[in-house]
Amino acid sequence: MTALRRLALGPERAVGVLAVTQILCWGMLIYPPVLTMPYLAEAHGWSLAFGMSGFSLALVISGILSPTIGGLIDRHGGNVVMAPGALVGAIGMVLLASTDQRSLYFLGWALLGVAMASNLYDPAFATLARLFGATARRQITFVTFAGGFASTVGWPATHLLLETVGWRGTYLVFAAVLACVVAPLHGLALPRKAAPVIPAPSSTPHPRPAEPLRPEGRPFVLIAAAFAIYALMLSGVTSNLLAMFQRGGIDPGTVVTLGALFGPAQVAARFADFLLAGRTHPLWIARGAVALMACSFAMLAFAGPSILVAGVFCVAFGAANGVMTIARGSLPLLMFGPQGYGRVIGRIARPALFVQASAPFVVAAAVERFSDATVVEAGMVCAVATLGCFLALRPPRTVERS
Repeated sequence: MTALRRLALGPERAVGVLAVTQILCWGMLIYPPVLTMPYLAEAHGWSLAFGMSGFSLALVISGILSPTIGGLIDRHGGNVVMAPGALVGAIGMVLLASTDQRSLYFLGWALLGVAMASNLYDPAFATLARLFGATARRQITFVTFAGGFASTVGWPATHLLLETVGWRGTYLVFAAVLACVVAPLHGLALPRKAAPVIPAPSSTPHPRPAEPLRPEGRPFVLIAAAFAIYALMLSGVTSNLLAMFQRGGIDPGTVVTLGALFGPAQVAARFADFLLAGRTHPLWIARGAVALMACSFAMLAFAGPSILVAGVFCVAFGAANGVMTIARGSLPLLMFGPQGYGRVIGRIARPALFVQASAPFVVAAAVERFSDATVVEAGMVCAVATLGCFLALRPPRTVERS
């Protein structure tokens, strides 16, 4: 009963709240444009590229604001920051649904950029670190595990809404969910008090840091560079992967089935990490995930996109990305500590979000200029470069065991 009371009334309820809101926020802020944008662009007489430029603007705004949002969460808590961010996002959704003017269209996406900066993984991680301190890794893992279902919920729900109420109605429904579900959950249900500090047991599977590193200099640059290169690889490849498989001779129906393997592989890998949390060092998780990606790109580059190779690639890529999301939250926590964690993770996220905003266009241009094979080879190079950053990284000095 005590455990149930803590889950319902104590800081632990943050995990359940954020698990729900991450599914909703990712499902409304990140996944829908690939489905809604063709309808929106056609209704306004715009090109698809112009319509998608609004989404890129939102990612850039999110990157600019991430350190500030993280710092505010460090000082005031997630409930004070994330709830207003959801309301700002609701206003942005209403603008997208109601305006035909380009300036207001971009304003709507700018407001959605504020919502992204204050409601997705990074602010959720900052909230958990503020509540649970250096022990927040397991909570971060559980929230990302739940967030892995966002595409499973978001894409079918968006498709159903488009068929039922059209693209304008879809954005209005999203606005209502942000204002009436996400904002109240963040504002009223997120805990305000931190969990009591419980000393780590001496039998912990890997040693504890004696003193966190300062978030500056070589270690910080290596982490920021690694996640930025990884964002280029992830965003660029995932936005063009299915089209590349089709150009490689795989029929469209099979391509969609192959793409669907990404989500379950991602969730399965996160669940495995959840079961093993505390037994594997986040740095080794990141190294292993990126090494798996490098091998996957090499296989695709040398063997070509057959159905079997493409399927193995999607599973490996999805599994690696599943645990890389966890590493993005837990590795900075271990390296730099919980003090000021929100601002630190925001600083790490900034270059990655800038790269993520431009990657789909860069990769699409590379495909047109060169070839799909060249892009796959470039992905392998990016994976090797990311692995090099993680291999060059050294964790802080650890406590000697007695």
